[in-house]
Amino acid sequence: VQLQASGGGLVQAGGSLTLSCAASGFTLEDYTIGWFRQAPGKEREGVICITAIGGSTYYAESVKGRFTISRDNAKNTVYLQMNSLKPEDTAVYYCAARLYGRSCFFVRDYYTSWGQGTLVTVSS
Repeated sequence: VQLQASGGGLVQAGGSLTLSCAASGFTLEDYTIGWFRQAPGKEREGVICITAIGGSTYYAESVKGRFTISRDNAKNTVYLQMNSLKPEDTAVYYCAARLYGRSCFFVRDYYTSWGQGTLVTVSS
């Protein structure tokens, strides 16, 4: 079970970026997926997640209305679309997976597999 997060980069405030979380060795459709981020000197925090069963999505208050999560099952990939980016969104972004699940939580231990992280830098 491997996850590969990609798509990070440098973007100006107000801009957009799409992160990808690609899976190998398993079918991502069967997994609840969470995106977390960790800014320098801060704890890792949950940002957004989507359940395996039902496809329900949950958002941290800080990203509501700006970030969306989606799946492309044919590509075995989950996307994090980030719009109206702010300097405080600067962080390393990680995707994480847990088999099945009707709910998802912004708790690190809930997830059993993690990608390596991709850096997003938002300049003011």
